[in-house]
Amino acid sequence: MAHVPVLPRSRADLLETAERRWAAVSAARPDLDPAVQLQRRLISLVLDLSATIDGGRLPRLSLPAKYITAKLTRGVPALAGEPVPVPVAALTPAVLRLCDALAEGGAGDSARHIQDAIATGAVAPVSLFTASLARDQTAIRTGASHRGLAPDLVWLVAELAVGPFVHALQQSLFAGQAADALSDWDKGYCPTCGSWPALAEVVGGHRVLRCSFCSMAWELKTYACIYCEESGEPFVTAAPDEDRKDRRLEVCSGCGSYLKTVDLPELSPFPLLAIGDLETMDLDVAAMEHHYQRPALKEFAVRR
Repeated sequence: MAHVPVLPRSRADLLETAERRWAAVSAARPDLDPAVQLQRRLISLVLDLSATIDGGRLPRLSLPAKYITAKLTRGVPALAGEPVPVPVAALTPAVLRLCDALAEGGAGDSARHIQDAIATGAVAPVSLFTASLARDQTAIRTGASHRGLAPDLVWLVAELAVGPFVHALQQSLFAGQAADALSDWDKGYCPTCGSWPALAEVVGGHRVLRCSFCSMAWELKTYACIYCEESGEPFVTAAPDEDRKDRRLEVCSGCGSYLKTVDLPELSPFPLLAIGDLETMDLDVAAMEHHYQRPALKEFAVRR
């Protein structure tokens, strides 16, 4: 089965796990302590937003299991092209608080400018959140550049705000019969939103891809490059540090891309996947030093 469920955890349990992992990061890499402090605050805000969304009502989507199955069979993620109404009233205050945290955590005036643009309506919150949900990097980056804002930071702020909503949608969407639609999914991008995984978590010998946006967890039937499906000589898995073979890079000279892979005792619950990304920053550096990169998000032709 492609879909791998991740059991929900209480806020207290999540924070206890997070603090343990952050302490290990700071002990091993004191230079990352400022990043740990920022991530601690961001994850707290994301948990607050998740509680708000879980306490409210998700929109009713007209996505029957047969319809989802038909989309996935064509290689199109479930939410791609769907007119999903975003909870602007809940997300707007959250995105302003996230801008505060980023400004105080090192992004400074760049984050303040984004905050002001959203607060004054120069950047329409509904347009920003809708573009983020649709994974439309071009729209967000173009709009940011036209307004003199940092495109990468606008993308990050929107992703942090919309992520809890998409995670809740993902959980709701694939409950019950719709979960069967995932049984034949064998793509490297997320079957819910189409994003690439942040990394692969290997638990009990199972290589589970984890979506960088909604934290979807899914397992492929084949062992190959998740981007171009190369499984021959161009596709190599190696540990940059011989003493840490539990942390590896999958690199493909065919498409020039890479994926981080880490052995763990259990899958990271939402939103702690971000900690795994921070813990493995050295793998990103090692990959980029050898000229590997993460590809752009895929675009999907949608038939309704």
